Amino acid sequence: MAVVHFTSHLQSFVNCEPVEVVGETVGQALDAALAGRDQLRTYILDDQNRLRRHVMIFVDGQMIVDRLGLSDPVKSDSEVYIMQALSGG
Repeated sequence: MAVVHFTSHLQSFVNCEPVEVVGETVGQALDAALAGRDQLRTYILDDQNRLRRHVMIFVDGQMIVDRLGLSDPVKSDSEVYIMQALSGG
């Protein structure tokens, strides 16, 4: 199964330990990882289920290309990392 990891920054807001998921695309893997985690879902996706601008997803070390449809492929042994960009000054 693919493993979805969340940055420690996200973990400071909500409990989001890594989770093993089944899915052939980033969207499917994300749906499985966020099932029952509504608070975490709001940090990552907007109200139209689109990836928020400040969130980046990497699959096996490569940033995803399809930020709208989340159709990038995920293999059964993939490592998926979800990161929230930090800003400030």
